[in-house]
Amino acid sequence: MEDCKKAFKRYRLRPRMLRDVANRQFSTSVLGHPVSFPICISPTAGQGFADIEGDKATAKAAESLNTIMIVSNCAFFTYKDISLAAPNAMLWFQMHLYKDRAVTRFLVTHAERAGFKAVVITVDAPVIGNRRGMKRGVMMAPREKYRMVNYYDPNNPEIRSAIANGDISLWEYATDQLVTTETWDGIKWLRGITKLPIVVKGVLTGNSAIEAVQAGVDAILVSAHGGRQLDGVLATIDALPEVVKAIKGSGVEVYMDGGVRMGTDVFKALALGARTVFLGRPILWGLANDGENGVKKVLEIVRDEFSLTMALTGCSKLDDIKASMVVHESQYLSKL
Repeated sequence: MEDCKKAFKRYRLRPRMLRDVANRQFSTSVLGHPVSFPICISPTAGQGFADIEGDKATAKAAESLNTIMIVSNCAFFTYKDISLAAPNAMLWFQMHLYKDRAVTRFLVTHAERAGFKAVVITVDAPVIGNRRGMKRGVMMAPREKYRMVNYYDPNNPEIRSAIANGDISLWEYATDQLVTTETWDGIKWLRGITKLPIVVKGVLTGNSAIEAVQAGVDAILVSAHGGRQLDGVLATIDALPEVVKAIKGSGVEVYMDGGVRMGTDVFKALALGARTVFLGRPILWGLANDGENGVKKVLEIVRDEFSLTMALTGCSKLDDIKASMVVHESQYLSKL
């Protein structure tokens, strides 16, 4: 993730001068749903560790500011509970394609009934990466206390019995459900069981983006899984242009997360082809600081910085933001 943050700094802005920027408009739509600004919320696990209301508080913040929240499958509350807490929020749900297709089907049905508007499939985790922070004990809560209630069918007596008897924790059950043999055919199967839009999260190359489009996805979230899955992968802002170029004209939307911390980062991502950005860690920081209000404050800070960046670059609307307004520093350094 440090690489993702540093990568943003290597892109320079090329502002235009003497433009009327008195009134700046940055509302947009994502998968046809209107949002107030192109800054949304990525799925992050363990929100209940940050605040007792966890995912529900984050959903309320998203609702109040009219933006999208992707709810992690590792949420502390059920999809229904989160939806009831923020009935007018635009909620998507994140999951994997699990070994037990019945579990996958159950999760999709569960989220559909709760009113969620899209399914986000994480595609960069056929296995769990080398999570060094977790190995060092950064995440101290016992796995069995981590109520990942959306991971399994609570009506399945075998699973309930195994967890209750301590034979397996929810975390162990969930990670055991990851599939090392999964292919894009899994997305095609998913397309056959739901009418919800499908977003794939974790694509970093043009080739994978093309395969995603061929599999029938509606959107691609360029993401490096918070930098926790694989050392040395591309920073997401560096991967973004290749993905956008590879599927140009397909009608599939492209988003990105990873390393977004400031309004200038949002501007750079949009200039390079993202329709919107998603925030992960900053949302958790706001949640830990002041619950729902903390999440709102984080979103408002980044939104206001983005508005300021638009003004200082001569943009009054999102369509004014062009790729020519952002350049990688290497284009200058190579001429020295």
